[in-house]
Amino acid sequence: MNEQTEYAGFEASEFAENPEPRVPCVLLLDVSGSMSGQPIAELNEGLVTLKDTLSSDSLASKRAELAIVTFGGTVKVIQDFVTAENFHPPHLSASGNTPMGQAIVTGLEMLASRKSTYRANGIAYYRPWAFLITDGGPDDGWQAAAEMVKQGEAGKSFAFFTVGVEGANTDVLSRIATRGPLKLKGLNFRDLFLWLSQSMQSVSRSSPGDKITLLPPGWAEI
Repeated sequence: MNEQTEYAGFEASEFAENPEPRVPCVLLLDVSGSMSGQPIAELNEGLVTLKDTLSSDSLASKRAELAIVTFGGTVKVIQDFVTAENFHPPHLSASGNTPMGQAIVTGLEMLASRKSTYRANGIAYYRPWAFLITDGGPDDGWQAAAEMVKQGEAGKSFAFFTVGVEGANTDVLSRIATRGPLKLKGLNFRDLFLWLSQSMQSVSRSSPGDKITLLPPGWAEI
């Protein structure tokens, strides 16, 4: 049995044990050198908040799925999609430049692959989320990523959100995404991830295809 067959078998048993509809969310996290110190520490704390709040909701813990792609020097898939109950917050460190364009492409390809896996296993799913957090701007080519975002949003393949920490290039973020970037108040990652968790809980309690009204993001500057 080759590795791919083993993995397919693992997925089938995973969905047999938990056939709930899924709410997939990929986090695209800037861990470049400028995030070192307090910003990366607060980001790590925020991920713990996300885990704790989703896991405390019995339905969301089985329906919400999280994946993490970091970009700092290189692009890394830190966590492939797992349900919230099986998510273990990583401890991230900051270094390197900001290959944001490649990170976006990687994350969106992961979402497309995950949806294919759901369909192959007869699992219903909600519109996926991609959530980008950065304190800078891309220093690689980002035009292809922007095109992927615009096509995906137009086809309702996913919802793409951008959050700018102090120092973020909001002009470029607004050209990449179809939704305007939100600016984080200070380093309030905890409230940001609390809002994300509550939003995913709201989605997970609905039926796939239902229109959901999200809470106002109190962590963002107006």
